[in-house]
Formats: sequence, C-alpha cells, structure tokens
Amino acid sequence: MSRKFFGTDGIRGTVGQSPITPDFMLRLGHAVGRVLRRDREHPTVLIGKDTRISGYMIESALEAGFASAGVNVLLTGPLPTPGVAYLTRALRQDLGVVISASHNAYPDNGIKFFSEKGEKLPDAWELAVEQALDEPPAWVDSANLGRARRLEDARGRYIEFCKNCFGSDLTLRGLKIVVDAAHGAGYHVAPDVFHELGAEVIPIGCKPDGYNINKGFGATSPAALVAAVKEHGADYGVALDGDADRLQLVDAAGRLYNGDELLYVMVHDRLGQGLAVPGAVGTLMTNMAVELALKSRGVDFVRAKVGDRYVLEELSARGWQLGGEGSGHLLALDKHTTGDGIVSSLLVLQSVCRTGRSIAEQLDGVSLFPQTLINVRLQPGQDWKSNTALSDTQAAVTAELGDRGRVLIRASGTEPLVRVMVEASDAGVAKRQAERLAATLQ
Repeated sequence: MSRKFFGTDGIRGTVGQSPITPDFMLRLGHAVGRVLRRDREHPTVLIGKDTRISGYMIESALEAGFASAGVNVLLTGPLPTPGVAYLTRALRQDLGVVISASHNAYPDNGIKFFSEKGEKLPDAWELAVEQALDEPPAWVDSANLGRARRLEDARGRYIEFCKNCFGSDLTLRGLKIVVDAAHGAGYHVAPDVFHELGAEVIPIGCKPDGYNINKGFGATSPAALVAAVKEHGADYGVALDGDADRLQLVDAAGRLYNGDELLYVMVHDRLGQGLAVPGAVGTLMTNMAVELALKSRGVDFVRAKVGDRYVLEELSARGWQLGGEGSGHLLALDKHTTGDGIVSSLLVLQSVCRTGRSIAEQLDGVSLFPQTLINVRLQPGQDWKSNTALSDTQAAVTAELGDRGRVLIRASGTEPLVRVMVEASDAGVAKRQAERLAATLQ
C-alpha cells in the first residue's frame, strides 16, 4: 500500500487543507491509538507542540482521538521537538507526538512521532497507521476511555537534560551569547539553558504570538542574529528553528557557520579529548572540504541521502555517534536520540571553553569548497537519466576534478527540475563545469 499522508518527516501541510484539519487529526489520533493498543493494554502518549496558533486546535483533536481509542494523554504544552523525544524516553511513555511544521511559516503545521525510546519510527509503523486510517473507527465505551493530564514541569526537566549534555567541569561564564528562538518552541527553554550554564544571554525571537514563528528570526533568517551579535558586542549567537531541532551559529565577527563546519568542530573536540571517533556521517550535500579534513585526521566519512532520518539510519547501522547536515541538523547519539539545536550548540561551545580557541581558530585550514548549483527545468516526458551526453560529460568532469571536487546530479523531489551541483576548490572551475553539465540537459 502506498503512503497517502506520511512524508519523509511525518505529516505536514497547510492548516485548513487536508490533512491538517481537525476531523483528520481526530481520525489520526484514533488510528494511532488503535495501532498502539495492538500490543499495549493501557498505552500513554506524550504530546508537545510549537507556538503556532493552530497547535491548540490540533492538540484538542488528537487528544479526543486518542481518548476515543482508550489511550491516555500527557500534555507538555510548547516544547522543542527534541524535548518531546527526551521526555517520551525518560518518562517511559509509549509514544511521543510533536505538533509542529519545523521551519515553515505559521499557516502550516504538522505531526511527528517518536517511539518509546525517543527515536523516529520506521516505515512499517507509518504504513500500519495508514491502514488503520482506512478502517472504520472502533470507539471504546465510557469505562475504557483514555484520560488526559498536563505535565507541569516539562520545561524544567528538559532544561536540566540540556545542561547535563555540557561538560560538568566547564562553564559559559565570561561569554555573552545572543539566543534567537525564532518565536518558536525554544523561546522559554533556550535562554535559560545558556544563562544557567553561566553565560550572559541576550534573547531575541522569544516573544511568540501564535503567528510570528520563523518570521524574520531564527535559523532560517539569520540576519537578525548577525545584527544582534554586532549590536550587543556578543561573543557568539545561536539561532534555532521553530521546533528547535536545528541551529545556526555566528561569531563576534559576524561569520555564520553551517552544519558541516559545526560537525567538524564536534569531532575536533572529541579528538582533542583523546576520544575515538571512528567515523562521521554527512549527506550528499556535505561540503567536500569537511570530508577531506576529517579523513586527514583518520576519521572515516560516509554520505547519506539528504534528510536527518537518513543520517540517523547510517549512524545506527555503523555504530557511530556524530553526523549532520549543512542546514544545522546535527546528531550526537551518545547525548540524544535525535537532532537537538540547543544540545548541538552546547557541544560546539564546550569545545571553545575546553580549548580556549574560537570556532574560527578550530576551523583554521578547513576552507569550504565553492559550490555552483544550477536548476534545469525538465520538459514533459524528458528522460534525463538516459541522457548519454550528460553521463559522458559527468564522467569527464569527475575525472578532471579528481580529489579536488565532485559532481552531484539529482532530481528535485517537489518540482520538474534536475539539480546540477559542482563543488571544486576553485570557484571558477565549479561554475564552468556546472554550466558544461547543465548544457547537456537543455
């Protein structure tokens, strides 16, 4: 059976349009509850959300759906996605549910699920839910309805978890840090974490009104962070996205660091402590300079498909701990089961505190390769994969670049486009070779 509702990261869409409607959310809660009760007699789910106005509606509908299937509900209120994953595991809940559309604007919303271990669920589970949605409802009687209650200190519990991921022998004292929560789920968590670890904190993007999530602030709009760091003379700035599972980081000079660079710093910190780092996982888009830098230090590097769930799959299969994407989704599986923007920023900043060297100094010699990306629109019925001119040219360009560059050609998942990317140590070479490849498709 093909999936109708689940995408690569749960269910997402525009509020008021299928499937982000209250009637569907009631059905979804009921279907998930029935799947849970197949092997659990009295399951309990934990539900958290970001700060979108639509979260109230969706939360109520899901709560009713779960109760109608005989499933108890524990509500956290606004809480980062990784906070829900942590509390699901820590409180031995049967399932974690997050109401969020991550970095999207407020008209969108969505649902993500976590297992009792705080991990993303497999495809087979999602397919079971899809099948249950096709079945007629099986309402339980009054005696067997689920109950709902609030978890009063979800925020405080998660703050303590984040703090415990930072070296117990270290402090952020002496650092001035701008913390931008994108008016999202981290607004009442992130500033306190950094403050309680000793930093002087300047909060921005921490006044949600239900409509301003990700609007002009946060990881997808880092200009506000750069400006605030300069205005306040801060040492660093940390920007989260709406559900706080990814980050952007900027230093006092206004330099932004992407996830590829921050992954290198996390590896660098562990190597500096004498810890073994057998390998790290990036994606097809990870900058080649980071791959070469890691390999020069004896750290193997593997590329997964684009998407943090694929990075997680590779890490789990290999028994490695560190991985991430250039977008700022970073994973440290010995600290958390999922990407966590607050924890990842702490792991980077603890390297600064431990070594006394800035992020820029730790990245000395790691210069990102220039990338040229050209989107080529396909004609109806155009079979680009059978284009021999493209394949021949790709082989020639790859040979010419050698170990100082690479080619990546892939189809867009949402538009009739082929994305042609060339990365090379020389920007002019990257541009010329990308244009050469794109010309074969036109």
